Amino acid sequence: LYSFAEKSEPVAPAEASPAPPASELPAPPVESNQNPEGGNITFTAVVAGESLLKKPSVKWFKGKWMDLASKVGKHLQLHDNYDRNNKVYTFEMEIIEANMTFAGGYRCEVSTKDKFDSSSFNLIVNGKMNSFFLLLHSTEGLDESGELNFSALLKKSDSQPDVDVWEILRKAPPSEYEKIAFQYGITDLRGMLKRLKRIKKEEKKSTAFLKKLDPAYQVDKGQKIKLMVEVANPDADVKWLKNGQEIQVSGRYIFEAIGNKRILTINHCSLADDAAYECVVGEEKSFTELFVKEPPILITHPLEDQMVMVGERVEFECEVSEEGATVKWEKDGVELTREETFKYRFKKDGKKQYLIINESTKEDSGHYTVKTNGGVSVAELILSVLLGPLMLIADLTVKARDQAVFKCEVSDENVKGIWLKNGKEVVPDERIKISHIGRIHKLTIEDVTPDDEADYSFIPQGFAYNLSAKLQFLEPPKIHLDCLGQSPDTIVVVAGNKLRLDVPISGDPTPTVIWQKVNKVLFESEGRVRVEKHEDHCVFIIEGAEKEDEGVYRVIVKNPVGEDKADITVKVIDVPDPPEAPKISNIGEDYCTVQWQPPTYDGGQPVLGYILERKKKKSYRWMRLNFDLLKELTYEAKRMIEGVVYEMRIYAVNSIGMSRPSPASQPFMPIAPPSEPTHFTVEDVSDTTVALKWRPPERIGAGGLDGYIVEYCKDGSTEWTPALPGLTERTSALIKDLVTGDKLYFRVKAINLAGESFVLTYYCLIAERPKIWLPRHLRQTLVKKVGETINIMIPFQGKPRPKISWTKDGQALDSKDVGIRNSNTDTILFIRKAELHHSGAYEVTLQIENMTDSVAITIQIIDKPGPPQSIKLADVWGFNAALEWTPPQDDGNAQILGYTVQKADKKTMEWYTVYDHYRRTNCVVSDLIMGNEYFFRVFSENLCGLSETAATTKNPAYIQKTGTTYKPPSYKEHDFSEPPKFTHPLVNRSVIAGYNTTLSCAVRGIPKPKIFWYKNKVDLSGDAKYRMFSKQGVLTLEIRKPSPFDGGFYTCKAVNECGEAEIECRLDENYMHLSTPGWSCLPPGAQSLLQALT
Repeated sequence: LYSFAEKSEPVAPAEASPAPPASELPAPPVESNQNPEGGNITFTAVVAGESLLKKPSVKWFKGKWMDLASKVGKHLQLHDNYDRNNKVYTFEMEIIEANMTFAGGYRCEVSTKDKFDSSSFNLIVNGKMNSFFLLLHSTEGLDESGELNFSALLKKSDSQPDVDVWEILRKAPPSEYEKIAFQYGITDLRGMLKRLKRIKKEEKKSTAFLKKLDPAYQVDKGQKIKLMVEVANPDADVKWLKNGQEIQVSGRYIFEAIGNKRILTINHCSLADDAAYECVVGEEKSFTELFVKEPPILITHPLEDQMVMVGERVEFECEVSEEGATVKWEKDGVELTREETFKYRFKKDGKKQYLIINESTKEDSGHYTVKTNGGVSVAELILSVLLGPLMLIADLTVKARDQAVFKCEVSDENVKGIWLKNGKEVVPDERIKISHIGRIHKLTIEDVTPDDEADYSFIPQGFAYNLSAKLQFLEPPKIHLDCLGQSPDTIVVVAGNKLRLDVPISGDPTPTVIWQKVNKVLFESEGRVRVEKHEDHCVFIIEGAEKEDEGVYRVIVKNPVGEDKADITVKVIDVPDPPEAPKISNIGEDYCTVQWQPPTYDGGQPVLGYILERKKKKSYRWMRLNFDLLKELTYEAKRMIEGVVYEMRIYAVNSIGMSRPSPASQPFMPIAPPSEPTHFTVEDVSDTTVALKWRPPERIGAGGLDGYIVEYCKDGSTEWTPALPGLTERTSALIKDLVTGDKLYFRVKAINLAGESFVLTYYCLIAERPKIWLPRHLRQTLVKKVGETINIMIPFQGKPRPKISWTKDGQALDSKDVGIRNSNTDTILFIRKAELHHSGAYEVTLQIENMTDSVAITIQIIDKPGPPQSIKLADVWGFNAALEWTPPQDDGNAQILGYTVQKADKKTMEWYTVYDHYRRTNCVVSDLIMGNEYFFRVFSENLCGLSETAATTKNPAYIQKTGTTYKPPSYKEHDFSEPPKFTHPLVNRSVIAGYNTTLSCAVRGIPKPKIFWYKNKVDLSGDAKYRMFSKQGVLTLEIRKPSPFDGGFYTCKAVNECGEAEIECRLDENYMHLSTPGWSCLPPGAQSLLQALT
């Protein structure tokens, strides 16, 4: 920003920012300026020219497109300069005796053939500035008590003497207040008068207020403010008034009472809040005024100059900081009013303000100003009359000593004009001629030189036209090397040294220089490999040459006239690459043999020999082993200490020097290998794995122990296979993925730096341990009836195929009576027709060498029982008969489950069942018919069913008749009712999910009780998964295919008129215990009965 004092001498312009890299066209960095009216100012644009082949073209504009080259004269001068040392172009625009019309936006454009850049800036021309200006903020000017102190808001400029505005206002009459406010820049006159009035007025002492409101407050629009008083009575109620009206509590008005303080907070202040406020306590009041300050409206985008033809539409546009703001438009200092809408049209669009002239005339030329309360912007309108068609010959491209002719034709032969060269008027001389014949204006340049290259313009006198053309001077490029046309010599450089190639060149325009290597263009202007370009030569530099820099380099120079090229070969020689790490072999107690290979790259010179070094592993000091270069690729190192770890490295040497050292060899120790491991044995064997175990060697030695190698070999083979990847430090190993049935030999070796120990070998057969998988139903006694077929299949595992043997009660089986069939995965026991003697304990045994497994199976063969013994008629009375008997002698190899009692009338001998499933050996048969004789018989029952025959009473039981008239005895009827009582409880059970199961119990009660089943206190009556049975007091709950969710507590509840009873058991879903033999052979009814009885 440039600043000038009024009528001061011109101030030197600020320099532009540093030039950017040469690879880019730099923007001319021109800054905006403020200049006082009548002062001088110079704008400077600096352009870096290192990468430019010719001088760039520069144009200065005012507004959008008005070229200032046509304005060169008394008040405007254009200058340019070129610094050959720094390769910088400098362009200047000087404005002399600036006036208000020069204010506005300017633009500088720089262009070459293929590059363009521009920079915009503003010029503000100021008149006389006010000596004082008032800064009002929401916080400035407020003392600690909140009182508005205008004296603190008055700021004086440094150049004016101190003036006490308050003293001037107090002494001045009221008629002079406005004049004083305008003179000293006071904008808030009303607030100052209020303050002045309060100063002159003597304040009365208040009894209700300890501290009253300040006379005035000021706040920015949209901000928050607090009005606070202090009352004498902390319990006093206050009222807040605005312009005499009481304020009600709302979101914007907040009342607070903190001790003696009463606070009114106004949020988001607007212009409507600019009013007088009162705080009322009893009869006393405290007054104040609130001033809401609107922020100034700034012009964020100024007006731009316009240049149009007469009759065209003109539109001035600017942008302000607030939407819908009020602005004032002026033309040459005269305000444009709304009454002139027939000529001017005003438009608002958000923050944008427009002034539109639909049909412009010559009278509309002048300076247009837009004003707000926070800024001013001025723009010039220039109107031109159409001159007529103009013609300018196109740009010229000429070679040295040729003639260049520019010709311009205008529509009127009386129109005069001037020719400009880069903005400066052309002065004719012997070589440059200017002619005007009719409507043709000519500029002729003889014997064109490089200095004639420029932009030429013709400006008709009195018209704002600027017609330009370019003159381009051309010269073919040329590379000046002594070796051109011949095979160039190879340039040899030692690696690490600097290579600099200077290549003289010529040509105009200055040719473009391109360096290539293997079709890769080198652009770098900085770094290790770089290219420097000068006007008459170019330089190729390699800092610290490397092997990769070798090759053929091509330099190409081009300009629009042609091109030239040359090839240069560069060879880089260096020390050899380091050899690979040497290999150590033939290690003895104090010697070893070192071997190595030549380096992959000899540095461009033959290798003369090698240097060998040795060091202890934990040391940092290398010791040279030879003083004369070694010509061979092997060397025997001696005189080493046994038990010490060493490393070797090698250097390669050529005529340039010694290479970097090779990587160190593998550490080695000149010692003997350890002894063999001890106590090698096989710990465990499976079908595919072997577990081995051993102990460390008795003698390890100074080199320590690196680990063990475990190998195996098949029987009959000599090839040993590693059992583990690499070395193992453990003294045990688990060998996996072996083939079942193979006979293998295992061996283990101890390893250290010196080599392998002797080996220990162990023989082993790879086998899978035999294992019998006994089916779940065979884990209990297998119950079969006489005559049924027995087919038992037992799966097993074991490889190779195990040896299988069956025994019964410790004795071998008779193959004629029992069939045995074996396979690779199971064994089957088959009995075609079961007999009682087949019952017993069977055992099957698997054996693979010294590994065995066996299981036992119990088989029970059952038959129908014999009849009961010793049945007799114990007593007969009334309509009853008592019977007694003893259990049968033959129970059929199964438990007697009960008896069936039947009766038959002697006359008909038809048998009727009185009791079935009766468990006692005595009973009473009732409800017999008087006068009849009865026989009785009893069948015994087990799991197979009823006995074939029954035990029958020898003599009948006679039911005697009484007299024809029977008089029943008189007795009191006995009450047989009793509450329910469980005679057999529920038993906790474990079952397998998916197999049906039952829960049973027995109950008695008169009258017959109602039965309810519950699971975890939930009634099961409506669940289809459960079935409930009740037979002769035996209660059964059947659970169909129980799942893990059916586990829990089950409750059976019996209810009748006399009371109720309940019993509970727990059901687990993991295991089912069947305590009765032959359970699986029984029908569901027999299972329920047996479970209820047991």
